[in-house]
Amino acid sequence: MSRRRRVSTCAACDATRVTRERRAPSTLGAALRRILCIAAHPDDLEFTVSGSVARWTSEGRDVTFCLVTTGGAGTNEHTPSSEGLLPIRERESREAARILGVTEVIFLGHQDGVVEPTIALRRDLTRVIRRCRPDVVVCSDPTVRYYGNEYLNHPDHRAVASAALDAVFPSSETRAIFPELLAEGLEPHKVKEVWISGALPPDAWIDIGDTLATKCASLKAHVSQVGKGEWVDGLLRGWAVRDGKQTGVEHAEAFRRMVLWDGK
Repeated sequence: MSRRRRVSTCAACDATRVTRERRAPSTLGAALRRILCIAAHPDDLEFTVSGSVARWTSEGRDVTFCLVTTGGAGTNEHTPSSEGLLPIRERESREAARILGVTEVIFLGHQDGVVEPTIALRRDLTRVIRRCRPDVVVCSDPTVRYYGNEYLNHPDHRAVASAALDAVFPSSETRAIFPELLAEGLEPHKVKEVWISGALPPDAWIDIGDTLATKCASLKAHVSQVGKGEWVDGLLRGWAVRDGKQTGVEHAEAFRRMVLWDGK
């Protein structure tokens, strides 16, 4: 997503992200060891949840990124072509993941800019969930069409989030759905929690005071999108301060937390 659109999101979210009362920062339970983060494009996760990811990996948790596209529409320039941009964006994503301590980056290869929440996409994401067997899935909010008066949420974001939630339930845990995955040796799996970024209003916050610098560094790895990244620190710090004010810490990332199954 372009810098202009991302910067406008900050002001838009300030106008719409309201909570009734300040709540304490949240933490993941000790038993939640495997986390799968699903997004549409390279850099989506770095913009939104990478401070939390860096904290989770520092705690010894296993984090996997699943990117539905490789970001071929991440430029309006005649060169590089979208085909030539793909390996660049894949390489940048892997470097950002390395900075964050992410175990694996999975690219599903769908076309950037025209993603739809199809059965095929849901099957692909169900396959990933059954293979990775995460305790927690992180995705964005499919219900948010716009923030404030300045930012229209990218249709790929909404489509991927919708398919991701449908993959979590009912698809990943139901044997009769996508029986072809059973032939691949992929047994059903129940996800315990879903953390939704960009939800309005949020109800959970992760303190990223110790990992904000790592978040900024991970986004700067996407040179094809942020250039020299002189503006990155100010933008991400502003968002983190905004969310931190809602939970009484200096810097935070905000989520809607859904507890689907306690493992009992």
